[in-house]
Amino acid sequence: MKYLILIHSNPKSLAVWEQLSDEQRMEFGRGHLALTDELAASGELIASEGLADPSLAKRVSVREGQTMTSDGPFAEVKEHLAGFYLIECDSIERAIEWAARMPDAAYGEVEVRPVPDMSGWEL
Repeated sequence: MKYLILIHSNPKSLAVWEQLSDEQRMEFGRGHLALTDELAASGELIASEGLADPSLAKRVSVREGQTMTSDGPFAEVKEHLAGFYLIECDSIERAIEWAARMPDAAYGEVEVRPVPDMSGWEL
């Protein structure tokens, strides 16, 4: 089964980040690199990426055939997606084991969400 591990940023986690020393921030980054290497070596990693700041985001909608966009940041949003890991493993318990090792879990929360296999769905 595939699982998406979502890394969120919010005012609380950002405040913690801002209090970290340069060395602690480097260790945080090294933690992600090491975890990515371990996931890849286990064969369970599909993809992982950090995401750009929401100020660079675009929201897209289509109404009556017209594409409309709006620029970030979006004031109504207090939390944003900062990154993700897409993994494939045997159980949600295994996915939770990986999520618990994310450096972000020590400062905030990460979310584990199953990704259903849609290959058998009829549209």
